[in-house]
Amino acid sequence: MYSKYFTEEHNVFRESFRDFLKKEAVPHIERWEETGHIDREIFKKMGDMGYFGLYYPEAYGGMDLDFFYTVIFLEELQRINSGGFAAAMWVQAFLGAQHLLKEGDERIKQDYLVPTLTGDKIGCLCITEPFGGSDVAGMRTTAVKDGDHYVINGSKTFITNGVYSDYLVVAAKTDPEAKGRGISIFLMDRETAGISATKLNKLGWRASDTGEIGFSDVRIPAENLMGEEGKGFPYIMQHFALERLIMAINGHARAEYALEYTVGYMKERTAFGKTLDKFQALRHKLADMMSEVEMAKNFNYSIAEELDKGLYPVKEASMAKLLSTKISDEVIYGCLQFLGGYGYIEEYPLARMFRDSRLGPIGGGTSEIMREIIAKMTLDGKDYQPAAK
Repeated sequence: MYSKYFTEEHNVFRESFRDFLKKEAVPHIERWEETGHIDREIFKKMGDMGYFGLYYPEAYGGMDLDFFYTVIFLEELQRINSGGFAAAMWVQAFLGAQHLLKEGDERIKQDYLVPTLTGDKIGCLCITEPFGGSDVAGMRTTAVKDGDHYVINGSKTFITNGVYSDYLVVAAKTDPEAKGRGISIFLMDRETAGISATKLNKLGWRASDTGEIGFSDVRIPAENLMGEEGKGFPYIMQHFALERLIMAINGHARAEYALEYTVGYMKERTAFGKTLDKFQALRHKLADMMSEVEMAKNFNYSIAEELDKGLYPVKEASMAKLLSTKISDEVIYGCLQFLGGYGYIEEYPLARMFRDSRLGPIGGGTSEIMREIIAKMTLDGKDYQPAAK
């Protein structure tokens, strides 16, 4: 099908990545879902193939490709029906790594970003706290300067790759009295004394090692401060547009795959002498769901195009996450219903998809936060800008 966003080169990449996942990931998905532990080897294989570096400069081992290669990367990860595996991969590629690229000095880029893109080091981003949730400015984790070190105390939670990663990108208050302006970003090696991690037992995304992280008098070199002290809040905010778009793309891709599977099921399943796809009530409901997903997908593509051009689509990315994750939840709920009792059985893909999809309106900023951001921009005239370079 024609698309103005994808070239023949994009389509070749999609087929190649789909084949890679089928060979290297799909045979292990059930085990990873059961154990909650993804083999490190797949990170290395992904890195060796360049999949983590699609959107990064060649100077650090990236491929410097347009953002639609990343769109394909995200969409194909959803097709193998493990939200946890998909999350572990895109978190590796984008969350902590974006801070390394944008705020890290050359030493940090060489020692951490380069091996992240090759899959030799696994990273995570630690922002959310047990008492804070989406209230980034209200974080309680502190970083106190002590000579040529910082001493960090506090805790983080819901951290993807938080248990088995090699390093952590951590947000902490360097000036507790300054609210949002007092946050700074730090790099921390996993083996540093005082770091603890507990794996969380989740409803979905079960393959990924989501953790709660504790910091007890963790001493790190002052040179591990990334960017300027006190500029952490705008650094975090400038990356949220990308994270929200990623969550939106995940939503439309997940819903599209659910529909594709469900249509195949309905064409084979017979009731009252005809296949399910011949019942008007079901086919019309299916038409509604397909229409919503198609609109969400093309809206997401338009924002991807803006991001690729260097624009800063905060409002649109927030809208995309809000609507795409909502549509995904509703479509997958409907698809599960079309399967009847089989939709409720673990051997069929909709049960896991239903659980995994539910994190969409929560992770990366809740739907309630998205609505408030949109309201501030459209009603109050708030203008979010990227951090000054």
